[in-house]
Amino acid sequence: MTLFDTAPTPESTARRNRSAPLAERMRPRNLTEYAGQEHLIAPGKPLRVQIEHDDPSSMIFWGPPGVGKTSLAKIIAATTGASFLEFSAVLSGIKEIKQVMAQSEQASQMGSRTILFVDEIHRFNKAQQDAFLPYVERGTIRLIGATTENPSFEVIGALLSRCRVYVLQALTEEEIVQLLERALADADRGLGPLHLTADPEALTLIASHSSGDCRNAYNALEIAAQLATDRAQHAEGYGLQPVHSAAPSGGASALEAGHITRALATEALQQRVLIYDKSGEEHYNLVSALHKSVRNSDPDAALYWLGRMFAAGEDPMYLARRVIRMAVEDIGLAAPEALNLCLSARQTMEFLGSPEGDLALAEAVVYLALAPKSNSVYLAYGAVQADIEAMRQEPVPLHLRNAPTRLMKDLDYGKGYEYAHDEENKVANMDCLPPSLTGRQYFQPTQEGREKQLAQRLEELRKLRKR
Repeated sequence: MTLFDTAPTPESTARRNRSAPLAERMRPRNLTEYAGQEHLIAPGKPLRVQIEHDDPSSMIFWGPPGVGKTSLAKIIAATTGASFLEFSAVLSGIKEIKQVMAQSEQASQMGSRTILFVDEIHRFNKAQQDAFLPYVERGTIRLIGATTENPSFEVIGALLSRCRVYVLQALTEEEIVQLLERALADADRGLGPLHLTADPEALTLIASHSSGDCRNAYNALEIAAQLATDRAQHAEGYGLQPVHSAAPSGGASALEAGHITRALATEALQQRVLIYDKSGEEHYNLVSALHKSVRNSDPDAALYWLGRMFAAGEDPMYLARRVIRMAVEDIGLAAPEALNLCLSARQTMEFLGSPEGDLALAEAVVYLALAPKSNSVYLAYGAVQADIEAMRQEPVPLHLRNAPTRLMKDLDYGKGYEYAHDEENKVANMDCLPPSLTGRQYFQPTQEGREKQLAQRLEELRKLRKR
C-alpha cells in the first residue's frame, strides 16, 4: 500500500477479515460508536471541535493501553477524508521514516491529505523524532502520535510544541460492560451469530479484570464465548438441553452451554491485567501513592498500594529500598527503631524471597504508617546542603583541627580547643561552625514520639552553651 491508494474503511476491513480478533472487528467506525473520553469528544469538547472544524494541527494521544488511541486516529482520518498511514515505532527506523516522508510530500503536492499515525512514538529516539519536524511544520503530514508514556519526558520539545496533547483515560467498568454487551449482540462484526447470553455479573467480572483496557476485555470475552460454544456442542452430543442455571461450586458445567456465567468468565480470565511498567510513569505513580499513604499515616492505603506493586511483578528489593527511605525521610528520629525494622524486613525478603517474604515488607509498611512522623533531620540536612551550595567554603576553624606535627602546632592548629569530657556538663564553651554560620540552628526537632525527648535535650544543651 502507498499513500496514493485509497485507505480501506473499517467496514471493508471487517468484512474481508472475519477471522480477525474480536477487538479488531469491533473497532468503532465513528464517534457515535466510540466509547469513553467524553472529556475530549463530547459535543463542544476540544478534540470534538478540532475534528468538526477539520483543524489540521498534529496531536499526541497519551493514555494507557486499550483505550482507543488507534481507533480514534482512524475515525479522524475517515471523518476528515484524509488518507491514513499507520507507522509503528517498534518496527521502523530512520530509513522508513524518510521514505514515508517523501511519499507524504508527493501526496501533498497532488492535493491529498495524509494522517500519519505513529504508534508508540515514545520508542523513537531523538534523531528519529527530529526527522518528522520539517514535515509537521510545513503541514505536509498531519502527525498523530500515540504513547503510553508521559510525552513530557519521551517526546522531544520541538515536536511536542508543534502538537496538541490529549490525555485519554482508562475506560470505566460501566463503559466496558456496554461494549461487551454490544459485541455479544452484533451480528455483523461481533458474536451475534453464536446467540450467546451472559450473566451481568460475568460481564462485570471481565470488565473489572481488564483494568480499563478494552482490548483485554474483548479478548477475555472471546475466550469465554469459545468455552460456551464448545460446551454447547458437548451438551448436544450427549443429548442434553442447554439451560441457563447457576454454576455449581466446581465450575461451569455442560448444562450451561451457550451461556456465559461468572464461573465460566473466571475460567476465561487467566490473570488480572495490571497496567504497570517498571520503567514507566505508572511505576512512579504507584510508588508515590505508597509513600504518600505511609506519610499520611494510612496503613490500609499503604498496604493496598504495596500489594498492587507486588501483584504487578515489582522487584521486591526495589520496594525494600523505598520502604527504608520512608523510615529515614518521614519517620526519622520520632521512631528511630523504624529504620532497624525496615532493614530487618529487607534481610527477611532477601532470605525468604517472594511471596513468603512479602509479609515482612507489609509489616514494615504498616509500622511506618502508624509510627509518629518527623522530617526534621530531612529538612535540617536540606538546609545544610543549601548553605553549602550558596556560601563560600570556609576553612575549618583552627581550634577544631588536629595538630599531629610540630609545624601544625606552631600554626595554632588545635589552639583553644576545649575537651568536652573535662567540662562539668560535658558541653564546652566553643563554636563548632565556621564564623559566618555561628549561631545557625539547622535541626529543629518536633514534639512527635522519641523526638520530643530529643527536643528537650537540645533545649538544655543550648541553654548550657549560652551560660
